[in-house]
Amino acid sequence: MRNYVRNVLAQNNSRGSTVIIKNGKPQQISYGWAWYGKRIGNGNDSVVYPTASLQKVVTAAMVVQLMNEKWHTSERFSQNTKISRWYPELKNANNITLGQLINHTSGINAVNTEADRGINYSEDDAVKWAIDNANAINPSTPGTYFYNNTNYILLAGIIKKISGQSYETNFNNRIVNKLGLANTYLYQNIPSWKTDPISYTWNIKNYQDPEYITKTQASQLVGAANMFTTPMDYYKIQVGLSNGAILNKSDFHYLTHLKSRANNYSGGIYLDNNDTIKSAYGNLGRTHFGIWFQMTTDNRNGLIMFLNQTAGDENAQKQVGYQILNHIKPYTFIAG
Repeated sequence: MRNYVRNVLAQNNSRGSTVIIKNGKPQQISYGWAWYGKRIGNGNDSVVYPTASLQKVVTAAMVVQLMNEKWHTSERFSQNTKISRWYPELKNANNITLGQLINHTSGINAVNTEADRGINYSEDDAVKWAIDNANAINPSTPGTYFYNNTNYILLAGIIKKISGQSYETNFNNRIVNKLGLANTYLYQNIPSWKTDPISYTWNIKNYQDPEYITKTQASQLVGAANMFTTPMDYYKIQVGLSNGAILNKSDFHYLTHLKSRANNYSGGIYLDNNDTIKSAYGNLGRTHFGIWFQMTTDNRNGLIMFLNQTAGDENAQKQVGYQILNHIKPYTFIAG
């Protein structure tokens, strides 16, 4: 398996770190340099990767945790609760449900969420920017699917409003500490002995056009794309979403079948093949990362692929992963 995966990455001019899950057993296989200039290899113990939009299911899961905790109290809320409860100043909030935020069917269509604004935002300031920019544009009708990071930045703010603690505190207590994750951080908490990787493109030769995620860009995307981890820690998160550590199977089903979904996306991930396959893809504007996972929903087989050198677009990157998935378990996975 190790030689096969590394050969597939090499043949497709791709570099990164993966976790292969076969029959319930995860194995890390990495290839190439995470930081070419310093010769730090992918898979090195010091490297933590951006998860981009693969963080969204974590944020959504924390909302469900809080929903359960508040269910028998006066603060009870559900997927149908209008977000005007938390954001009375937000345009159209009386018509937008919490579930619609989670599923990108809120109609919110703020622009330039990933363009680095050169400001190191606090959580509160990132949320304020999201509100101001959502208010600056006439929203689409709620119920329309429009993928936008603003939805999840607002969810991070809701987590703070409900819990009385920052998104950071909730993330560390509910995810990192709960699962005992040793390599998972929000950007601002990456310790000095760790590093995030540089992203590259393949252009005639390897390691071209280096770009990395700045602290200012990461600070803009609280709850949406400011989590850094390893593919093995992310595997543990995926398992934790249905084994009771983060959510149980009933909670996971609730999260991935919200009434507000307009397609096969719900709660931060896509479900396919009669709910037997789960997946999500992420990258960040201006960078060249290709972050993708596809697993069976029982967590027995699949691939978590964190690429820091990519060749081609999202579909090309998924085809690289699909080739590996077919080697893990043929006739099980989907190409996109």
